[in-house]
Amino acid sequence: MLVEQLAQRLGKALGVDEVESSLSANAIVLSTIYKGHCVTSTRKNIDRGINMHVVTEVQRIVILTEHRLLDIDDVQKRLNNIKPLRYPRWLMVLMVGLSCASFCKLAGGDWDAVLVTLLASGLAMYVRQILTSLQMNPLINFFATAFVATTVAGWLVNWMNIPSASVAMASSVLLLVPGFPLINSVSDMFKGHINMGIARWVMASLLTLSTCIGVVVAMAIWGFRSWL
Repeated sequence: MLVEQLAQRLGKALGVDEVESSLSANAIVLSTIYKGHCVTSTRKNIDRGINMHVVTEVQRIVILTEHRLLDIDDVQKRLNNIKPLRYPRWLMVLMVGLSCASFCKLAGGDWDAVLVTLLASGLAMYVRQILTSLQMNPLINFFATAFVATTVAGWLVNWMNIPSASVAMASSVLLLVPGFPLINSVSDMFKGHINMGIARWVMASLLTLSTCIGVVVAMAIWGFRSWL
């Protein structure tokens, strides 16, 4: 719905009569109608992850165009100059580790469990970033990250003999919860985009399944019983 609305608003602001779009999970078809002439273009969607900075910048360009502060050349120039905002790798590792550790504390874990969660989830996030930079398939990425997080957390809780081991091991894989895809899938279906919503929901389910497989494989290989 956001993509459709932004395309229509930008087209109207630039003076065209109508903009129609058809979206699927891996392609977009856009038709622009101006003085009885129709131009249709099809483009393939490339999964580059979710970056809200890009979404915000596109929305800002549309609003400025609606207020007649940008013409078509300015719009093209600004769109071409949009660069995804990337936080430093160390900052992402630190913040993800702290967030998972906070969930561990809220779930009743002691400070030893919080430390284990911080280390395991931070290392898992680093592995996830490395695999993402190598353009690894997201399903393999989630599997490997879950395996690393469970392995590190399992060995640490066994070594430190932590009583709240299950809380630490569960909290260490919370970074892999596909919250954005799940929320977007429900939102799409409520707004009438059933096919897109189902596609997002299936992908989120597959990512969750990959995470579960990674956890189970790690527990089976190393013989962890902290969750049982």
